[in-house]
Amino acid sequence: MLADATLTLPGSAGLEITVWVLTLLVFAGLAAGFVDAVVGGGGLIQLPALLLVPGISPVQALATNKVGSIMGTSTSSITYYRRVHPDMRTAAPMAIAALLAAVGGAALAANIPAEAFKPIIIVVLIAVAVYTVARPQVGVSTELRWTGNHHYGMAMLVGAAIGAYDGLLGPGTGSFLVISLVSVLGYAFLPATALAKIVNFATNLGALAFFVPHGAVLWGIGLAIGSANMLGAYIGARTAVARGSRFIRIAFVVVVAVLIVKLGWDVAHGR
Repeated sequence: MLADATLTLPGSAGLEITVWVLTLLVFAGLAAGFVDAVVGGGGLIQLPALLLVPGISPVQALATNKVGSIMGTSTSSITYYRRVHPDMRTAAPMAIAALLAAVGGAALAANIPAEAFKPIIIVVLIAVAVYTVARPQVGVSTELRWTGNHHYGMAMLVGAAIGAYDGLLGPGTGSFLVISLVSVLGYAFLPATALAKIVNFATNLGALAFFVPHGAVLWGIGLAIGSANMLGAYIGARTAVARGSRFIRIAFVVVVAVLIVKLGWDVAHGR
């Protein structure tokens, strides 16, 4: 059967995948791009799909996932920039801080077990979900907490903290960026998502700056999944812009709930 036929994509370290797995990867990339463009969390779809590739190591899966993600975030960033016009005076320093911190986080990833952080992340996510549901007016309109250098300084601190997390672990980075921009800095969900995509692009770039020289990226698979991610990201960003902050808020709560279940499952099963 065609679905059971195997092929080896160029730049994939000789790993053979079936047509069925490749098709699944493409659909996962499409769905991940859409979800990530709206509110973050696309890695929840894309990374497990990559782990279905026979013989792939966890580091190769993480690195290849970053290729797909950065292709998607580049597309959604451009779409949001054109339609929402995010404040680049905030986005630029925040993205630079996030990029540098992501490189450091990726370097630490090999030395610190993810299991040590997951229970803490679950508690934080539950608090985020409760906060978002309990305060329905949060993120409806932009009411910045600070102005001038204080605002940019806080933006850089948020970018550095979440950039380090993305390089180290990664699940839900986009969602953490959105809720930080909403709850800490005071943005509405739509401009927060637009800023988050720019910063998330930088964190992906920072992680790849570490993974690429170490030869961890499977380029053939990454480009295949990334092409689908780009299409999903374009559709997702257009949908978010059309439907606004209230739609993004609902999507955010759903994605955070899925994150809690996924990480809770991993902790319960010692993963």
